[in-house]
Formats: sequence, structure tokens, C-alpha cells
Amino acid sequence: QVKEMNDVEFPNSFLVLGKQKALGLQARSQEEMEAWIQACQEAISQNEQKTESFKAAASIPVQEIQQLTYEKAELGKRAPQWIRDKMVSMCMRCKEQFNPFTRRRHHCRACGYVVCWKCSDYKAKLEYDENRLNRVCRDCYSVLQGQLENEEKEDRKKGILEKDSAEVSGRSLMCSFLQLLDKSGKSGTRGWFVIPRDEPLVLYMYAAPQDVKAQTSIPLLGYQVNELPQNDSRHMFQLVQSKLVYTFVAESEEQKKRWVEIINWVANGENALLGEESDEFDD
Repeated sequence: QVKEMNDVEFPNSFLVLGKQKALGLQARSQEEMEAWIQACQEAISQNEQKTESFKAAASIPVQEIQQLTYEKAELGKRAPQWIRDKMVSMCMRCKEQFNPFTRRRHHCRACGYVVCWKCSDYKAKLEYDENRLNRVCRDCYSVLQGQLENEEKEDRKKGILEKDSAEVSGRSLMCSFLQLLDKSGKSGTRGWFVIPRDEPLVLYMYAAPQDVKAQTSIPLLGYQVNELPQNDSRHMFQLVQSKLVYTFVAESEEQKKRWVEIINWVANGENALLGEESDEFDD
């Protein structure tokens, strides 16, 4: 299987999926990526057509092969796409922050999530690895063992910050890394900032692009956004409301202007028009 990766941190990336391994590749441009994907798909189709010629009975045609999705029924049957360590700052299951001393990172061999040792202290046989025992997270262990999930936990109302960054970023008006400066203006915290398309009046800050919980959120309605003169090669803008001031540093002048433009729209209550015109803001 070959599919495009919607990874804002690594643009023009695609995934080659086999039963035992998953390989992520990055092209130099969108056109090069599309050419590689097409070439891989043609090679896969040719190989499957040759394989079919050796079978007595017809099987599912190549064109009916569906895009691979890691739903419950697929767990353990194919090697998952691993989430990169640096793309998360917390366990993707219990949401506890990682640190070098007490929270080591582990990968679930079934779903590819980055989890802490407590959430990965399970073993299950995986079909793609010849039914050998592998480290898996607690959620995948329950599914693979055929246990009923805790409906009470599944139905629990999520907190305001419990929004999956990757999911929200994939349908956002704007998302990118920014630095939020402290009051001195000399240092600050670098984070992944997102304005969701379905919640355009809120700016969410994540520590990393794949985190499953935001660190904080800022309601944008009523804020004034100001561009600041380029200072020490820094591309800065501010959110101001009464005595509240947030100062951000973008990675480029173009990126700064895009943030200022879209925040101006939503902060002034003009988000009703974004449904038709917001495509131009996508990062």
C-alpha cells in the first residue's frame, strides 16, 4: 500500500506499507512525491496482477483494494506507522508528560503510538510478526484480546484541552510552530499553535505536533492583533486585550503576516465568512 502523509512537519511525505514493515519517505516537492506514489502504485498493481495469474480462483481485483486504515479489525495484521518520538511531548494514551528520568518513550507495536512504560506494559501476539509476542499499549491489548472496552471511559466527556493535535491540525485554518515570549521579551516557549476550522475563535498551544492534549488555549474574540517591527531578525506580532498581552515570534515574515491576517478575521467576529474563503489560509 502507498499513501500520502498529511504531516505538516514533513511536507511532501508518503508512506509505503507492507505486512511486516512501514517505510516513510520524503520527496523534494509535491510533484516529485506524486510521481513516486504513482510509480509505486503501478509497481504494486503489476506485481499483484502477476501473482493473480498463478491462482486458480479469482480474488479481489486490484482496483477494489481499499486504503489501509488502522481500525480495530486491522490491529496486528500489518506493521503500523510509527509516530516519531520528537512529535510528541506526552503519552498518547494517559497524556502524562514525558521526562528523561521517570517517563521513557515506548512505541506500541500494534498502533505505532508513543506511550509511557505504564501504558505499554502489555504483550500480545501480532500476526504481521509471525504471531510473536510484542509490546503493545493497553488499548490495543484490550482489542487484540477481545476484551470489551470500558464504555464509561469512552463516553467520558473530554476536557476543553483534550483535542488531538494531529487531527485538529489536519482541518485547521492555520497551524505552525511559534514562540510565545515571556514578559521580558527575551525568551519564551516554542510550541505548536493551531486554530481549528470548526472552532475558529480559539488558539490552541501544543508542546508538539502529535500531542493528544493541548497545554493551553487562548479565546481570540475581542483581541487586537498587532504586527511589530522586525527586531533582531525576529518576526513578531502581539495579541492585545485590555491588560493582557501575548507576544509571538514566527519563523518567517510571510508566516507572521498569515497569522496576523487570519487572527484579524476571527477576532473581529468575521469567522462566518471563513467557510467559503479559508482555503487560502491553510498551512
